[in-house]
Amino acid sequence: MRLARISTPDGIRTVRAEGDGTWIPVHDPFAAFAAGREVQDAGGPVSGTLLAPCEPTLVVGIAQNGPGHVSPVQAWLKSPRTVVGPDATVTLRRDAGTTVAEAEVAVVIGRETTGLTAGNAHEYVLGITAVNDLSSPDRAAVDPRNFESKSGRGYTPLGPWIDTAIGLDDDVPLRLIVDGEPVAETSAGRYPVALRDCLAYVAGWTTLGPGDVIMMGAPFSASPIQPGAELDVVVGEIGLRTSTV
Repeated sequence: MRLARISTPDGIRTVRAEGDGTWIPVHDPFAAFAAGREVQDAGGPVSGTLLAPCEPTLVVGIAQNGPGHVSPVQAWLKSPRTVVGPDATVTLRRDAGTTVAEAEVAVVIGRETTGLTAGNAHEYVLGITAVNDLSSPDRAAVDPRNFESKSGRGYTPLGPWIDTAIGLDDDVPLRLIVDGEPVAETSAGRYPVALRDCLAYVAGWTTLGPGDVIMMGAPFSASPIQPGAELDVVVGEIGLRTSTV
């Protein structure tokens, strides 16, 4: 199932995709997931503007999930206020050095994570979406905690939908396209540390809840960009487009 949020004349609705371009309102998918029941429809087709597919309280980034790192993976926090939806236009900072686009798999938590382990992590995950972890890596020289490098307004494009059919062990394609040209082509299976192991690490230190997002890192899917670049992050069949100025 593809789950999204759209802004309609009657307010924001959570919806599921049906066919090509039809959105059907649904009742709270996180409540349904926690209760172990199917998502239920809540009306007829609606139309509107796609938003980020969830409203996370926590956005967690996974660091050091790349080849050759002597340290194990670690996590850092990115402000949920940086989250924007598909087709957003993001103003890149001119005072923070080079900007890098990072195509990443984003895991959306479905229920409170007490008891999550690597073996049962799939029982806590609603689905997968795409994220572009825009970054200013030059700031790391003076800001090793990633606050400055990750805090630009709109620096977390997310969406456009959550795909509940993608599993944590699926080797889905992961691509970054800049101005129509592929600059990185890899897959989730090339993460040196598996998604479920990363989730277990994070949940071992803090409690995650419905709608929280874990960005799994971009060891093979990052590229410097310039203002004006048109960016596409592709995770499986999920395509996230972002414009920059």
